[in-house]
Amino acid sequence: MALSSALVPLGTPAPDFVLPDLEGRPVHLSDLRDQPVLVVAFLCNHCPYVQHVEQQLGEVARQVEEAGGALVGICSNDVIGYPDDDVPGLVAQVARAGWSFPYLVDSDQDIARAFGAACTPDFFVYGPDRALRYRGAFDAATPGNDEPVDGSLLLAAVSHVLAGEEVPEPHRPSLGCGIKWRSKP
Repeated sequence: MALSSALVPLGTPAPDFVLPDLEGRPVHLSDLRDQPVLVVAFLCNHCPYVQHVEQQLGEVARQVEEAGGALVGICSNDVIGYPDDDVPGLVAQVARAGWSFPYLVDSDQDIARAFGAACTPDFFVYGPDRALRYRGAFDAATPGNDEPVDGSLLLAAVSHVLAGEEVPEPHRPSLGCGIKWRSKP
């Protein structure tokens, strides 16, 4: 069942994190502090909404990087219930989609909770002060709606942030599979 992203208040600071990439190397939020814009994308391998945008997401990430920004993906899904979202599945996804951005694993799901992530994909754009400037959709496309998969909403948000401007509201919420939360003991 599709779920919309939560509209986390603009201005919220980016939660600090240290998460392993797909090779187990730690990536810190502070490693990304020099870029004027940071896009944090909550993703996974099995979700048809992520699969629908994954090819174009690689291109959008390259455009963000060429503009001096950074994009980082985070998978927070429960891998016991959804083994396709464990590291081997994510490695296959990176190869299939041609991604070059860091893809991190949030196995305890604390970072997804700290960000207020609700679904996959879910996008958060932070300015140079790492305050939230945009939260929402990649574009208007969803599986089966025939809208172009072009990343237009995310790219527009990044352009506004790079220009030192506020991202005009309303922000369109992301729509996707709900994050697969692990049951708490």
